[in-house]
Amino acid sequence: MTALFALATSLLWGLADFGGGLLTRRVPALTVVVASQTIAVVVLGVVVIATGGWTEWGPQLWFAVAAGLVGPVAMLAFYKALALGPMGVVSPLGSLGVAVPVGVGLLLGERPGPAQFAGIGVAVAGIVLAGGPELRGAPVQRRAVLLTLVAAFGFGGVMALIAEASSSLTGLFLALFVQRVTNVAAGGAALYVSVRRGGRALPEGSGTGVLLAMLPALAFVGLADVAANGTYSVAAQNGPVTVAAVLSSVYPVVTALAARAVLDERLRAVQAAGAGLALVGTVLLAG
Repeated sequence: MTALFALATSLLWGLADFGGGLLTRRVPALTVVVASQTIAVVVLGVVVIATGGWTEWGPQLWFAVAAGLVGPVAMLAFYKALALGPMGVVSPLGSLGVAVPVGVGLLLGERPGPAQFAGIGVAVAGIVLAGGPELRGAPVQRRAVLLTLVAAFGFGGVMALIAEASSSLTGLFLALFVQRVTNVAAGGAALYVSVRRGGRALPEGSGTGVLLAMLPALAFVGLADVAANGTYSVAAQNGPVTVAAVLSSVYPVVTALAARAVLDERLRAVQAAGAGLALVGTVLLAG
């Protein structure tokens, strides 16, 4: 069950990242985040009411609040790092956040077997290579590296926090709702400050009609991201966190394959090798 839900997490996160990347080509990234998460809040609110999840209210939801605050900071840091580039360095470094939940699992006493330790090493190497790291070329700005590491450990922190925010399915719905409400509040505040400083919430010359036309895509991105957090939480609660975290972090491979299928982007040799290593690591971990 852990392997199944963790791999579902990678699929959902990979597709959400791909969809979000496409949307940010037309609309500012912060607007995409706030709009997609607002849709997720509405849907989750209905689910919480329908399932009676609100009765699961308790102190564990502070983990969801923390995840909701960390998430937007990590995402903004990642987008700024991508802007500074080069993306071929930033993207693989961003996947190193898997060290956070893996470290938490080890601190809690989890001890994977030899095959699983080998799988962790192989899978992490594959994840990094799947991003297509640039091993030569222009020097990387120190600020880009710092922002990427902040983003990576922020993403890893969200994984660790959301896994602790609930202990039942209805409680998970409530935890995800609280996380997304916090996301929207934090992201909305950041968007407001950006606009006040002269930034734009929409492309120049565009109105709200652009967002309305993109609603289906925004809904997909927001709901896929929510579902990924949910499946990761289930995976982490039903098996070793070390295994769940690594298998859930194979999403760069999914994003790369989606770009190949939809945009006809060719995989570089290093990306293809990374995808293969990630698959081998997945088999070792699942076993």
